[in-house]
Amino acid sequence: MVGAAVCRRLSSEPNVALLTRDRSDLDLRLESDVVRYFQAVRPQTVVCAAARVGGIFANKSYPVEFLADNLRIELAVIRAAHLTGVQRLLFLGSTCIYPRFAKQPIAEDQLLTSSLEETNEAYALAKIAGLKLCQYYRRQYGVLFHSAMPTNLYGPRDNYHPEHSHVLPALLRRFHAAKLANQNEVTIWGTGTPRREFLHVDDLADALVHLLKLENPPDWVNVGTGEDLPIIDLAGIIARTVGYSGTIRTDTSKPDGTPRKLTDSSLLRSLGWRPRIGLEDGIAMTYGHFLQEQSEHLLREVGPPSG
Repeated sequence: MVGAAVCRRLSSEPNVALLTRDRSDLDLRLESDVVRYFQAVRPQTVVCAAARVGGIFANKSYPVEFLADNLRIELAVIRAAHLTGVQRLLFLGSTCIYPRFAKQPIAEDQLLTSSLEETNEAYALAKIAGLKLCQYYRRQYGVLFHSAMPTNLYGPRDNYHPEHSHVLPALLRRFHAAKLANQNEVTIWGTGTPRREFLHVDDLADALVHLLKLENPPDWVNVGTGEDLPIIDLAGIIARTVGYSGTIRTDTSKPDGTPRKLTDSSLLRSLGWRPRIGLEDGIAMTYGHFLQEQSEHLLREVGPPSG
């Protein structure tokens, strides 16, 4: 989702030649393969958007893969970039790197101030390692390796797997199916009270291009909207968007995750960027993409890790 959005955004930039590889052609977990690829194409700038991602269920079920695969990807890509003379690399993390009970809204200096949220600890540890590795390469070797920490993302090419997707696409698919089946009610995980912030992936892509144009960007910077809402309210917006009029129930036997995760994006705004796509408009756009992808049999349903 993120890689496709970055490519869409960069396609409008003059004098930019995009170099991409599908995961079936290049396994980014294999450092030797990544080094050979970088040696062959000699990129000037690298955006490391690849990662193993998923929602609460996937993170809790497969912590080994979420930690190990993400560590392998970032170690391979960042080291290969340095070995082949790349002077600029932008690494994508996530705001889940911040402590479970971080001061709200969460500023960049909250990193490593207390314990992480248990349900996504493995993923967060991997992303912290990548962020720090970029910081250390910049400090030790003088290369411009820096990072962006986006909040919860959604948009075209999202993952709609029934169990392994994030909350927004999972709810969108569930309410769409409930409408088609004339279900009287839909149940969501947890109490519905945790608050979450959501950023359209096209806004993220625009923020990343903005960062790439800065001569001296921060080592890492939050990317968000500065606005959040309870999950139960998000469910209501999605239900209205897809045209579902049944009852929404909560399952309090399921985990809530972090109580609140609102980013402080004032640093990025001070650098001249702000989001453009409001949540309700973004969800409506995303539902249109969902219907199109489904009709063309292109709906992404990335399941559990193998091996």
